[in-house]
Amino acid sequence: MSAEHSAAVAYVLINCDIGKEKEVLEELKKIPGVIEAHLLYGVYDIIVKASGKNNTEIREMILTKIRRIPGVKRTLTMPVVE
Repeated sequence: MSAEHSAAVAYVLINCDIGKEKEVLEELKKIPGVIEAHLLYGVYDIIVKASGKNNTEIREMILTKIRRIPGVKRTLTMPVVE
């Protein structure tokens, strides 16, 4: 089963410390389960498309990997329901 067709997908909006956006983006791209990661203009700095076997796996990825990247201030997770 490819990452695109996993059982669970979520979008994660990230706020970074000023000047850390590109460093955070590069670290995000190294995390297994991160399908896409892009810089944004506006309220949020980065958007991530993440996938996992289930929502619990995605939650663990966010708590143990994404939020621990130096420069990540805040995240907002939106699980895809359909």
